Amino acid sequence: MKPHTVLYSIITFLSALLLFLLEPIIARQLLPLFGGSAAVWTTCLVFFQCALLAGYLYAHLLTKRLSSGTQGLAHIFVLTVAMLSLQFRVKPIADTITWHPIRALLWLLTATIGLPFLTLAATSPLLQAWRASKGGSSSWWLYALSNAGSLLALLLYPSIVEPQFTLRSQVVLWDSGFCIFAALCGALALQYRRNAVPKAAELPAIQSQPSLLWILLPACASMLLCAVTNHLGENIASIPLLWIVPLAVYLLSFIVAFASERAWPRFLSVRMLALTLAVFAYLLYTSRKALPLQISIPVYTAALFFACLYCHAELYRLRPAVTALTRYYLFISLGAALGAIWVGVVAPNIFHANHDLAIAAIILAATALAASWQSGWIPRLIWASAAIGLIYVAFFQARILGEDTLVELRGFYGSLRVTETHLPPEAETTRTLYHGRIQHGTQLFGNGLRTQPSSYYAHDSGVGLALDLCCNGRPRRIGVVGLGAGTLAAYGKPGDEVTFYEIDPLVVRLARALFTYLRDSHATIRIVPGDARLSIARDTTSPPYDVLVLDAFSGDAIPIHLLTAQAIALYRRHMQPDGVLAIHISSQYLDLAPQLALQAQFSGLQAVLIHSDADDARGIFAADWVLMTAEQNLLRRTEIANATQPLRQIPGLRLWTDDYSSLLPLLKWNAAQTQATPPQMPPP
Repeated sequence: MKPHTVLYSIITFLSALLLFLLEPIIARQLLPLFGGSAAVWTTCLVFFQCALLAGYLYAHLLTKRLSSGTQGLAHIFVLTVAMLSLQFRVKPIADTITWHPIRALLWLLTATIGLPFLTLAATSPLLQAWRASKGGSSSWWLYALSNAGSLLALLLYPSIVEPQFTLRSQVVLWDSGFCIFAALCGALALQYRRNAVPKAAELPAIQSQPSLLWILLPACASMLLCAVTNHLGENIASIPLLWIVPLAVYLLSFIVAFASERAWPRFLSVRMLALTLAVFAYLLYTSRKALPLQISIPVYTAALFFACLYCHAELYRLRPAVTALTRYYLFISLGAALGAIWVGVVAPNIFHANHDLAIAAIILAATALAASWQSGWIPRLIWASAAIGLIYVAFFQARILGEDTLVELRGFYGSLRVTETHLPPEAETTRTLYHGRIQHGTQLFGNGLRTQPSSYYAHDSGVGLALDLCCNGRPRRIGVVGLGAGTLAAYGKPGDEVTFYEIDPLVVRLARALFTYLRDSHATIRIVPGDARLSIARDTTSPPYDVLVLDAFSGDAIPIHLLTAQAIALYRRHMQPDGVLAIHISSQYLDLAPQLALQAQFSGLQAVLIHSDADDARGIFAADWVLMTAEQNLLRRTEIANATQPLRQIPGLRLWTDDYSSLLPLLKWNAAQTQATPPQMPPP
């Protein structure tokens, strides 16, 4: 291989590696500011796709509007400014985060990583164009190499980078890598300028018209990527590991599709797409049923892979001559950006429920119909039938989800529903708050049950015991991170003060309008909007809490930034010396108890795990709570001692800090690890 070809390959691979290491690193940095919501990653995907479009546009304009000699100088200038911007940091405004999270997040991403991201994104098409202008052979393999670097980055992050390096170290290493990349790319730009082809000898641009499929196909793949990511984040767990998996298979589909036409024959691509659409139809039809972790992740990611592989293989089949590749990549990135914008920005503002996956599957079937239109009547009939069938399934899903539903709302932090049923019969009327598929609180209105705490918060639950047994009958200050239906307000007595911290304004609206816990409470109720950790840190005047409850769920688990050593230290500073920290850890997919045992030991606290059983007649769910306190006498009380279970230990488990966290050791991969699990939607 020629030396200049090796240099092109190294720079292309390094740029992609850095680009896709930057994505999870910056998302980890911003996640705590926005309450640990799964929507943070979806909005990041919108930014990444739009920034990729900007990078491709920059590469296109640079190669088409400037002479070969000027291109090198211009790119060196941009690389230099990008390096200087690495230390630029923006301090977010708390009110903007709470009320305009999408705007705040996009602004933060643009201000902090916008220019470095643009230069990295522009590298692959720019270098392919430079190589083609020098009479190089086909450069499509560079695009596959670029995606291989991206995939490697996504595999390295959860397996090596996140477990072995603190967040601060990750940033320093990435900045160093970017400086090396900039130096290599600058050297290549100087070499390109010295060997510039005279204007008259430059290759003429072809005049072939772009295809609309250059936009539709990548838009479908991007929509599916965001929709599947949303589903995993809302209904499973809002963790970087799960966000990375869909993006990894999305990139893998690019690698396979652009390696060569022989890598994935079209007849196989078409047949696998038909099977994939059938899988999507089944998942939509049975959307109320929860799949185990070891099944749900492979099924969703495999379906995403084959759908994206079809889209990207068709894109490769429709590729133009190499002289038009920057325009080709520009249209691909435009389609990808439009797909991400639809799911991340438009859909949450026009739909009350999450129908992203259904809409994406329907559009994919319609796009397949357009792509195969020239193939005859049989393919047209197949894809038209698939589209019609998916439309039927989508309406069926919407009708099933709408049964017993009083209201549906959708915002940045997810999809919310409140249902009203007459089960159990003793309740006469029961209202339930859902976040995605997960139940986040119920209220029973009949037979004197209206003021009784239900769901995870019964008197024999960990939090119920803590609230009933603490404080020796004196007025209490109770802090609750996460409002839900407001159930814990039922524990309020005259003289008590209960402060709820809630980041989602829609949850506050529903708790006040459709549940009565807040207005029925005998305590003084206060609701503080915004992320709880930031709000608690800003409060320097309020008296300390007797009991502080962590019940803020994003998907199926408490966001990581609320459970780090620094977070626990913050809570202790705002609690009485003998105060109790009650942490809700019921989860289908994560066992947080071993990490909390470490946190308690590090903080000098005693910790116990309390498991309580379900009671369907009273609307009580099985629940797991961890109680942390320095007051050992409370933990010796008979009611707590009899309910205590040992906290599971994991040898070698590292303490979570703001600079380090890894969820891999805590994932529940089999049913034997599961204790209490949050109830799902009942089957239709």
